[in-house]
Amino acid sequence: QVQLVESGGGLVQAGGSLRLSCAASGRTFSLGRTFSIHSMGWFRQAPGKEREFVAAVNWSGGSTHYTDSVKGRFTISRDNAKNTAGLQMNSLKPEDTAVYYCAVALHGGTWYVAHLAAEYDYWGQGTQVTVST
Repeated sequence: QVQLVESGGGLVQAGGSLRLSCAASGRTFSLGRTFSIHSMGWFRQAPGKEREFVAAVNWSGGSTHYTDSVKGRFTISRDNAKNTAGLQMNSLKPEDTAVYYCAVALHGGTWYVAHLAAEYDYWGQGTQVTVST
């Protein structure tokens, strides 16, 4: 199994910043070897709402994809050697309040950045981000 551990959530005032981190480890039974990440992404789910895509990065090429509401405020990054990804969140708004989930996709096209929940194979437990007014 592939394990994902998120960290960095918390409470922040509107306009503030937080940085989330996600560390991936383990191996896939089906492949019988250490897994190879295709994309790593962040999703979020606010109370009473559907889980939505936030940002993702193509692991080999570094291409990124963001949902419109976070463009210019959030930045996703990766460390291939450590199998970790970060999400720097600036200019936070109350509507960013949600549980943030890290996810890993193991398959996809060379230059493609997975951004649909169904494309992701493993998920973390989530970390709460609360933005106060």
